[in-house]
Amino acid sequence: MKTLLAVVAVLVGSVPVASGQTFPSRTLALVVPFPAGGPTDTIGRIVAQRMGTALGQTVVVENVTGAGGTIAGGRVARAAPDGYTLGIGHLGTSPARPTSSGTTSTRTSSRWR
Repeated sequence: MKTLLAVVAVLVGSVPVASGQTFPSRTLALVVPFPAGGPTDTIGRIVAQRMGTALGQTVVVENVTGAGGTIAGGRVARAAPDGYTLGIGHLGTSPARPTSSGTTSTRTSSRWR
């Protein structure tokens, strides 16, 4: 019983530390590799709205078109690794695409070789 109380005390004592984290403290960006109005954009906007509600922060959808999604993938790959820039796509824009097409325009493609 004393062990159980000690475990509970440790868990309760760690709650303020976990809740003191401030992520996300600013707007998030969701990069969509296709123009506005298409199915990927629609899904992206639904995801962004629900993420914003769940996180209590604004999620902005950025439509970055061109090169079959490679430009958008490059933007996400070059973004600061802080979790504030996210990408969405489908099988055609996955990390396997740059390696299968022979292009190495994003940093992610070199990691998969």
